[in-house]
Amino acid sequence: MKNIDPRHYDVIVAPVITEKATVASEHNKVVFKVANKATKPQIKEAVEKLFDVKVKSVNTLVRKGKTKVFRGNFGSQSNVKRAVVTLEEGHRIDVTTGL
Repeated sequence: MKNIDPRHYDVIVAPVITEKATVASEHNKVVFKVANKATKPQIKEAVEKLFDVKVKSVNTLVRKGKTKVFRGNFGSQSNVKRAVVTLEEGHRIDVTTGL
């Protein structure tokens, strides 16, 4: 394994495996949960170093947490930041196999 900075593991939290993410993978895109304070350049560098691929672009979004009521008590889920990473042609990440 190459010289990987441990901070890259803090930027990428987990892959997102949903029906929409699976359809996006057919178009050379991969979806990850990322740290809330992660920037696009940090996400790009982390994906390139961890998976040894070339990243074309990174788009981010913050999914707002839902408000829930349980036995009269109000609570809310945490906000989740996601990154849609577009890879260069010829590069591929299979998130089902892991690192």
